[in-house]
Amino acid sequence: MADFLAPADLPEHESGSEDGLLPTELRSWMRLLAAAGAIEQQLRARVKDALGVSHDEFLVLCLLADQPGSSLRMTQIAELLGRPKTRLTYQVACLQHAGLITRRSACGDKRGIEVALTEKARTLLRESSRPLADAVSQAIARTACAQRYEQLHDLLPPAEAPGHGS
Repeated sequence: MADFLAPADLPEHESGSEDGLLPTELRSWMRLLAAAGAIEQQLRARVKDALGVSHDEFLVLCLLADQPGSSLRMTQIAELLGRPKTRLTYQVACLQHAGLITRRSACGDKRGIEVALTEKARTLLRESSRPLADAVSQAIARTACAQRYEQLHDLLPPAEAPGHGS
């Protein structure tokens, strides 16, 4: 998405205008994709430096961290992230090799695999989450035109919200 237009660069059109080919919903979706791409660009290097993992592996860690018990079945992770199971298997193997997750058979299902965060991963996430969250806010500020910044920023929880503090 590096070559994608930033949300501020996308032209505004009225849904009924003759040169506005896309309805409002599709234009909004394109702006959302552009903002998400800009945020991912900002996070990739920072995630690698802070945690020593790829962006996609970081998404797995975040998903696990946001679950009760910090664990999920592999099939659930694949569905929630929209990833092919083969690609997820590689990412999980890398995370396991780094000592950030454990894998075990799911209770009552020999074929099911459950993945959980290790204490090492919890510590790394605790230490790096606030700077990474700040990077998200900065990326939104850079990619959104002034009038859209507040709307995009309002999607994020306040810094003092429970579970989101430093």
